[in-house]
Amino acid sequence: MKIVVDGKSANLDKVWSVGHLNAPVELSPEAREKMSLSRKYIESRIQTGDTMYGVNTGFGLFSDVRISPSQIRELQQNLIRSHSCGVGDPFTPPQSRAIMYLRANCLATGHSGIRPEVVDKILEFLNCDIIPVIPQKGSVGASGDLAPLSHLALALIGEGEVWYKGKRESAEQALSKTNVQPLVLEAKEGLSLINGCQVMTAIGLLNAYRARQLVWMADIAGAITLEGLKGSRRAFDPIISAVRPHPGEAKTARNLLKILGDSSVISKSHENCSRVQDAYSLRCMPAVHGAAKKTLRDSVETLEIEANSSTDNPLVFAQENKILSCGNFHGEPVAFTLDFLAIALSAMASMSECRIEKLINPSMSNLPPFLASDGGLHSGHMIVQVAAASLVSENKILSHPASVDSIPTSADKEDHVSMGTIAARKLGEVVSNAELIFAMELLSGTQALDLLKPLEPEAGVKAAFDKVRELVPFAKKDRVFAKDIETIKNMIERDEILQSVTKTVGELEW
Repeated sequence: MKIVVDGKSANLDKVWSVGHLNAPVELSPEAREKMSLSRKYIESRIQTGDTMYGVNTGFGLFSDVRISPSQIRELQQNLIRSHSCGVGDPFTPPQSRAIMYLRANCLATGHSGIRPEVVDKILEFLNCDIIPVIPQKGSVGASGDLAPLSHLALALIGEGEVWYKGKRESAEQALSKTNVQPLVLEAKEGLSLINGCQVMTAIGLLNAYRARQLVWMADIAGAITLEGLKGSRRAFDPIISAVRPHPGEAKTARNLLKILGDSSVISKSHENCSRVQDAYSLRCMPAVHGAAKKTLRDSVETLEIEANSSTDNPLVFAQENKILSCGNFHGEPVAFTLDFLAIALSAMASMSECRIEKLINPSMSNLPPFLASDGGLHSGHMIVQVAAASLVSENKILSHPASVDSIPTSADKEDHVSMGTIAARKLGEVVSNAELIFAMELLSGTQALDLLKPLEPEAGVKAAFDKVRELVPFAKKDRVFAKDIETIKNMIERDEILQSVTKTVGELEW
């Protein structure tokens, strides 16, 4: 499916498609027209000799330095070269593709005063799979993602490094192998390429896409554990959610009942047991998973607004005859929501670890200690829970908000910054840890279900159990469980377990 870049319709699924599915991209005619009108206005103002920040002046503290017309191209090149100060490991090619798409979409809003050819060049690089090597570290998230976006722009002008046909090489080498010509920057175009929050927003949206998988997997893993522990479904009765009408709570309760099915043999086996109520990690899944779903939805809404925003400085309003310096490049709206999403996912994964502990604890599960068939000789899932606890603790550190910090930069002219790109990057670590934690819960939950045989689950629980068992057999004795965890994590990432469940019970809500 071809993605049309129009400055107004970028969303979660499109970012994923461009980033991970290499969807082709093209600039819409309407966006091209808006950009052309904006550029004509800038050129008319240049001809009148007006002083305009970033067009014919220096940058930051040098904004009072007037640049002669003969030096404007050199000014833009110097800006890109000097700002290419990113360090550390690079973003992956899919992450860089997503960044490029959002940078193009932002410019396509038509408020930067640059030529449509600049967006054409970004899209040409994307369609030819010439992907800039963009270091992950170096942005403070205000005045835009200056350092990483400069590395993107550096590749466009034929300098720096790119990924081409899976290999990392100089942009000059890659372009020499193709018919793609480097971009020659005109007035304001270098500045417009690097002003904005597209790095933190793109990485945030990619992580939010993975988080959407996780809020579904949390319900699936929780349902499996509930069956493995012979837990009660009574806490998911819809009349409960009706009197506390948070939308995520009702959605989660409906998901759980759908995954569990109407009444499995397992649930019937304990209808008249003496247990009054389950532990919080089972009973409160609608509240906690539901709150995470609400946070995720709010985050996606904020990120999609940002993806379709004009974040340059100055902004050009041709029809209003205005060129306005502003602060739309400040990343705080994105930073706040990414920090909050990391907190929500950390809490949801923490509850998963609580359920693993219940599974391996015989006083809570009435199952063999550590789910080992021959305990003592075999340790079973003892260290599965320990590893999960380690990841939960790590997520607590990663969930400290980046956005509460600020360090003045640029000779104190840029005196408050968002650190939003740090928030986006550490959110990715939280998501990766959560994927592993849910993989561990699925490993222990399916082991518990095997130990309950001949009692059998039904509906979505059985579908998930059967899918896991295709690659991960019941552990009759100890083995290297790290391999099983990685296998299940890969199944989560490929949506195999989720698809198996939804094929059986229908779509789940988020």
